[in-house]
Amino acid sequence: MKQPAQFNHLEAWVAAWVAAQPLRPIDIDCATSVMLKILDGKCKMALEEKVVMALLYDQVKDRPGAILGDDIRRLIAAARHSLDDAMRMHIYEKRVLAETRISRPVMKGFKAMIRQQGLFA
Repeated sequence: MKQPAQFNHLEAWVAAWVAAQPLRPIDIDCATSVMLKILDGKCKMALEEKVVMALLYDQVKDRPGAILGDDIRRLIAAARHSLDDAMRMHIYEKRVLAETRISRPVMKGFKAMIRQQGLFA
């Protein structure tokens, strides 16, 4: 299926943004945690921000995190392919666990950094 032109432009924008940022492994974990929150339906971001965050995750999902591993990435891939209520609940449980492993100040710092560095510009 062909993607709309504005999506391709947005995808290119996020790729360029990622290439310009010195993202640390913990930042990769934060992006992964946000992707879990989007998938479990608990994310309160605006739709446009969710799209950008999903694109951010797609750009960094192959980079190593500090805490979260390939098992979480495989789970996200499976959920994106087939997301039913049981999978959503499993994602929720994994997301809550991930958020206990990433400190609140670290997550807040990540969110502040992506806004300050213009990810949503």
